[in-house]
Amino acid sequence: MRTTLFTAASEDAGERLDRVVAAHCPELSRTRAQELIEAGLVLVEGHTAKGASRVRDGQRISVEEQPRPPLTAQAEKIPLDVLYEDDDVIVINKPAGMTVHAGAGNPTGTLVNALLGRGQGLSQSSDLLRPGIVHRLDKDTSGAILVAKNDFAHAKVAEDFRQRVVKKTYLALVQGSLGEEKGRIELAISRDPLRRTRMTTRRSAILQNAREARTDWRALARVAETTLLEVQLHTGRTHQIRVHFAAVKHPVVGDTLYGASGRLHVGDITLAPLGRNFLHAAKLAFRQPRSGAWLEVRAPLPQTLHEFLHKLCAVSGEGPAAIDAALAPYL
Repeated sequence: MRTTLFTAASEDAGERLDRVVAAHCPELSRTRAQELIEAGLVLVEGHTAKGASRVRDGQRISVEEQPRPPLTAQAEKIPLDVLYEDDDVIVINKPAGMTVHAGAGNPTGTLVNALLGRGQGLSQSSDLLRPGIVHRLDKDTSGAILVAKNDFAHAKVAEDFRQRVVKKTYLALVQGSLGEEKGRIELAISRDPLRRTRMTTRRSAILQNAREARTDWRALARVAETTLLEVQLHTGRTHQIRVHFAAVKHPVVGDTLYGASGRLHVGDITLAPLGRNFLHAAKLAFRQPRSGAWLEVRAPLPQTLHEFLHKLCAVSGEGPAAIDAALAPYL
């Protein structure tokens, strides 16, 4: 802990206090500056102030810089859909909208919080926010996620993920009609240097620690200028399916981060936003870490996604028979 003292300069006049604090204390993010202000640890002329208050030239400002207390996952009573469970692992059907584990600014309502809330024993790791977590699903992706209950299982399952023994099958609805019946996308993925919340396949980013990635797909049905796909992941890069299909100009429906339309247009009809990505982890196949027995767990397609496909059929004048036949193994 240390205290930083400074006097507001003429260029600070009229600026918000939280911005001025972050500018004069470069080791602090603006979010952390706001937290210190709200905690009464920032004084302007000896008095507390709000983050939105405007600074005047010549004001004396003191900032008591304190590190954030370490975050730990807390138990919460949140219902979970358990698809499979034994003494070593548990497979959860994660709903869209739930993050897998907490982080700064997102401390509650996560899958880990919910697992702890059911009294679940989980493997331990150096990160207190991610006990049991060996892989992840994006917040707006639903479906099967495998969690380790103990350290032995965690090590075994993590190694199987590294060796690509675990088989992951997704259902995705993408914009546009893919002409082929099946295909493969092999494009290296790296963090987008311009938009840090995104990943990219741009060749200009190859030097940004790009990692090889492979996605195989098979068309299940086509309706209203969209294509329903079964997708097999052979690598597990961040946002892999989303960034790969965006790269080939067929973004996942609902995925506005990667260029999908917020509202889907079918002829003269505009459908309400889906409110999530049409991406679902439908099947997870893996070895039981202790016995080595091969297990296959399926997560039924959420009703909201099934209904969205039927709505597409209705507004486009197409019958739902082809969609229902394609979805039969996943309902």
